[in-house]
Amino acid sequence: MSEAPAIVETGRMGRVAYARIAPNEDLVQGVEKLCLAQGFRNAFVRGALGSLVDACLATRDGGLIEVAGPAVEIVSLAGEVREKPDGSLGAALSGVVAGTDGALHGGPFVAGANPICMTFEVTLEEWLPDARPA
Repeated sequence: MSEAPAIVETGRMGRVAYARIAPNEDLVQGVEKLCLAQGFRNAFVRGALGSLVDACLATRDGGLIEVAGPAVEIVSLAGEVREKPDGSLGAALSGVVAGTDGALHGGPFVAGANPICMTFEVTLEEWLPDARPA
C-alpha cells in the first residue's frame, strides 16, 4: 500500500460550535449535518462525549470491526470534515471505543453504521483554508 504524499495547507481557524447529535442518528453523518447547519465547509473535531448503540470501525485490510452494544462508549474521537469538489461534505472520523466487555477497539468509523445511543456532544472548529493559486 503506497502512502499519499503530504499536503501542506495554510489557513486559519474560524468559529467553534458545541452541538448535540440525537439518538439513533449516525455519528459520521451527524457530524456532517452539524457542519452544514453551522455553515462550516471544513472543520476539525476538537472534543466529543457520548456512546453508540453499536460501533463499526474499518481495518487497514478493508475489513470491519463490529462492536455490539448496547452503549458502546467512545473513549476518543478525532477527525475532520472537508468540502468535496461537488460541494458536499465528507467527514473522516477515527477513534477508540470500549465494548460492553471493556475491550478496546480503534480505527476509522464507518459512515452509516454508528448510531448514537442516547445523545452525543461534539465540539467542532471551523477551518478556513487560504485560497490556492489556480
